[in-house]
Amino acid sequence: MKSNDLKLEVMAKAIESSGQYRVLRRLPSRSIIEQPDGSEMRMGLFLDVETTGLDPAKDEIIELAMVPFTYGLDGRIFQIHEAFQRFRQPSTPIPPAITALTGITNEMVMGQVIDPAEVMAFVSDAALVIAHNAAFDRRFVERLCDVFVTKPWACSMTQVDWGNEGYEGTKLAYLAMGAGFFYDRHRAANDCMAAIELLASRLPKAGVPAMRHLLERARRPSWRIWAENAPFDLKDALKARGYRWNGDENPSPRAWYIDVDDDAKEQELVYLRTEIYQRELELLVRKITAYERFSDRL
Repeated sequence: MKSNDLKLEVMAKAIESSGQYRVLRRLPSRSIIEQPDGSEMRMGLFLDVETTGLDPAKDEIIELAMVPFTYGLDGRIFQIHEAFQRFRQPSTPIPPAITALTGITNEMVMGQVIDPAEVMAFVSDAALVIAHNAAFDRRFVERLCDVFVTKPWACSMTQVDWGNEGYEGTKLAYLAMGAGFFYDRHRAANDCMAAIELLASRLPKAGVPAMRHLLERARRPSWRIWAENAPFDLKDALKARGYRWNGDENPSPRAWYIDVDDDAKEQELVYLRTEIYQRELELLVRKITAYERFSDRL
């Protein structure tokens, strides 16, 4: 650490020690988080996209960033590797609201393309793809390149129990502040670096890297349970329990459904049979793994 940086750090610690202030530190630029110790490692890939809107069926990617990193099976993160970052010119001008949110202008993307072959080569070695809101990012990038269909996915927003650890929100910038750092937001590569740093940090209560909790959740199967032909007058009960309605937008049943963890599957089936249908019947159930989770292919 440079002399001036050391002085600033001493000052920051002195201010914090008063108990009256908290100091946020800028996200450090570093490639080594923890030195490898010979344990088995995997290559992870953190991904973020900026888009022209929220609907993957009609909106388009305007920026893609991917940051590879190595991690251990116990959740420790070791090394961050060189990022992939590309702009893409959409078929229509970027809406002003999107430019205001992301800082990406039509001039920045003019003539820019994202080559699917280049993306495939970059992603091919990844053992796991992670995004902060994977249900959003995966649906966009699977339309860009088929390689994302073949990979298991995890979500740093929903597959770490941030609330149980004392956080009051799950937005990336908020979680970063809770972990004691800030960064330049709304640029895809910066978001990736911040999220990796967050996953490498130890959770306040559990005392283990957040990445460990994410891996544990990602490895476990979940189940999508469909309440086909449920009585109409019980729709509010299903909605209150967390069921969602699937309409005509995909080939799945036009019915209420819920996604539950493996250990809650049988309890949910009992609830449907006793409280909703009031009889024994076979219910449509589908197993979900990290290879299908967060995708439109469900």
